[in-house]
Amino acid sequence: VAAAVTLAGVGSAGMASSPCGGGNFDCGLEIQTRSVEQTLIPLVSQITTLINHKDKLKKTEKTLRAIQRVGQAVSVAVGRFVAVGEAIAAENEDLKDEMGLACFEARRAGTAIAQLTDVSSLEQCEGDGRSTVFSDRTGMVKAARMLLSSVTKVLVLADCIVIKQIISSRNKVLVTLEQLERVSTFQEFVQIFSQFGNEMVEFAHLTGDRQNDLKDEKKRARMAAARAVLEKCTMMLLTASKTCLRHPDCESARINKEAVFQRMRLALEQVIEIVTDTRSGGEAKALPVSIYAGIKDFKVKVEGLRDSLYCVSCEAVAAQLEALMEKTEDFTDSAYTSHEQRETIIQLCQITRQETKQLINTWRHAQLLKAKEATDEMELSILKTCQSVGDLRRELHRVAVGRATELLKLHSDHLVLQALKASGGDGNLEAVADYAGTLTEHKEQLVETCRLLCHISGTEPLEITCIHAEETFRVIGPQIISAAQTLALHPTSKIAKENLDVFCEAWESQLCDMAILLKEINDVFEGRRGDKKPYLSLPRPGEQTTIAKLGLELCLLTSDVDSEVERWDEQDHEMVRLCQIISSMAYSMYLFTRGEGLLKTTLDLFHQAEVRQRSFSLIGFLIESLQGAIKSNASPGKDGSIYY
Repeated sequence: VAAAVTLAGVGSAGMASSPCGGGNFDCGLEIQTRSVEQTLIPLVSQITTLINHKDKLKKTEKTLRAIQRVGQAVSVAVGRFVAVGEAIAAENEDLKDEMGLACFEARRAGTAIAQLTDVSSLEQCEGDGRSTVFSDRTGMVKAARMLLSSVTKVLVLADCIVIKQIISSRNKVLVTLEQLERVSTFQEFVQIFSQFGNEMVEFAHLTGDRQNDLKDEKKRARMAAARAVLEKCTMMLLTASKTCLRHPDCESARINKEAVFQRMRLALEQVIEIVTDTRSGGEAKALPVSIYAGIKDFKVKVEGLRDSLYCVSCEAVAAQLEALMEKTEDFTDSAYTSHEQRETIIQLCQITRQETKQLINTWRHAQLLKAKEATDEMELSILKTCQSVGDLRRELHRVAVGRATELLKLHSDHLVLQALKASGGDGNLEAVADYAGTLTEHKEQLVETCRLLCHISGTEPLEITCIHAEETFRVIGPQIISAAQTLALHPTSKIAKENLDVFCEAWESQLCDMAILLKEINDVFEGRRGDKKPYLSLPRPGEQTTIAKLGLELCLLTSDVDSEVERWDEQDHEMVRLCQIISSMAYSMYLFTRGEGLLKTTLDLFHQAEVRQRSFSLIGFLIESLQGAIKSNASPGKDGSIYY
C-alpha cells in the first residue's frame, strides 16, 4: 500500500495541511493508522490488476469481461465511498471544502477508470476508436494516480475527525481537572469528580481505540504509557484531593495533590502530541540513542564496508565508536556497578577500540591500493570488530539484567513501604524521615537501573517502556514520602491512610511491571520472540482493554460513595459501614481488572460480585426505612433501626 500510495503522489511527506481544529497540526496525507491502510488494500489490488496487464495481452472475450468487471467494481466502490465522504463533509463545516474537492476528484477518477475499462467485446475494443485501457495506458495510470490520491485524502481527512474528537475530549477533561483543583468543599468535589470520571472514561475509550489503530510501534508504546499514567493517576487524584480537603492547612498534602495534577496534565499533553504528531514546542522529541541502537548502527556501517570501501569516511566510523564508548560510562560510572563488572566493561571497550583501529588501518591500505572490494586482511578485521562489539553488548546486558534482578528480589517484601505506613500511623515524624531516606535511595537505584535497561532493551517500544518505568519511579517516590508525612501529621485520618496506601500500591504495581519488562528484554535478547508481538508490559488491545475500561468505570463510580460517606458524622452507622464494605469490594474488583489485588481467579470475582449484590439489597432496605423515617420526622439509629 505504501508503495502504491507513493506512486499516487501521497507519500509520507504529505501534501497539505487540514483545518482539523483543536490545535495547529499538519494532517497531510501520511497514513498513520491501520484502518486507513486496510481500507486502501482492496482498491490498490484492483487498480494494480488494471495497470499491470501485459501490453501484448491476448484479447479474448473472457479477458475483456474480466477487465470490465474490475473497472465497474472500482467505479461502484468509489461511488459508495464518495457518498460517505460527502456525508462527513456535510457534518463537519471546517472540512467541507477540502473533503468536497477530494470526493469530486475521486468520483471523476472512478468514472474515468470505468470508461477506460468499458471493453465488453472485441469489436468495441478495436473498432470505435475510443480510448481504452489497451490504447491509453498513460490515461489509465493518470486516473489511477488521481483515484488513489483522492481516496487517501478522503480517508486521512476523515481520520482528522477522530483526532478532533480526542482533542475535544481532552479539552473537556482539562476544564474539569482545573475545576477539581479549585474545589473547597466535599459536596462540590463529589459532583465535579463524578463528571470528571465520565469524561475520563470517554477519553479512555477514544485513546484506546486510537492506540490499537496506530501503525507506528513507538507511538503505540508512548500512547500506552501515557494512558497507563492517566489510569493510575485517576485514583491518586481522588485520594490526594480528598486528603487535601480534609486537611486544608497541611503542606505535605498540598504538595502531594499538586504533583498528581501536574502528572495528569503532562500525560494528557503527551496523548495529543502522539495523535497530532506534533509537540507543544514545535519540534519532535527524539529518543536518546541507546547503546543497543548505537552498536546495531555501528555494525551496519562496518559490515557495509564489504560492499563499498568509499561510502563512509574512516573518521566518521572512529567518531561513532567513541560516541558509543562514551555511553558505556552510564555503566562504569555507576556507584552500584561492582569493581569486577567495571573492569570487564573497560577491558571490552579497549579491545573494541583496538580492533576498530586495526580495521581502519587495513581499510586505508585497501583504499591506497584502489581496491574495489574488501581485502582478506580487511575482512578479518571486520569480523573481529563485530565480534568485540558483540561481546561488549552481551556483557552490558548481563550487568543490567543482573542488577534489575537483584533489585526486584530486594524489594519483593516491600519492607520500607510497610515501615512508612506504620510510622505514619504512629505519628512518628522522625521515623518517617528515616524511612523516607531509605526509599529515596531505593528510588535512585531503580531509576538508574531502568536507564541501564533502556540501553540494552533491544527494541524501541521496550526502550519507551523503560523510560516510562524510570519516570514512574522518579515521580512516585517523593509522592509516597509526602503522603507518609501527611499521615504522620494526622495519624487518625482514615483518608490520609488510604491516600498513602494508593501510592504504595502504585509503587508495587510498577515493580511488577518491571519484572515483566525484564522478561521481555531477555526474550528479545535470546531471540525467543519477534518485534511484532504485543509487549506484555503495556496494555493489550481487545478484550483485556475493554475489561480495564469497565474496571475504571467501576472505580470512578464507587469513589462517589467514599467521598459521600466521609461527610457523615456518625461513622459507625450501619449504612455507613455497608457503604464502606461495598466500596472496598468494588475497589478489589477494579484491581482484578488490572491483574492486581487479592482476587486471583474469575471464581473469586464472581463470588465478590454476589456478596456485593447482597449488600446492595440490604442498603436498599435501609434506604426505604430512612425514607419512611424522614416522612415521619424520625431519625435513624446507629444500628440501622428507626427511632421516633
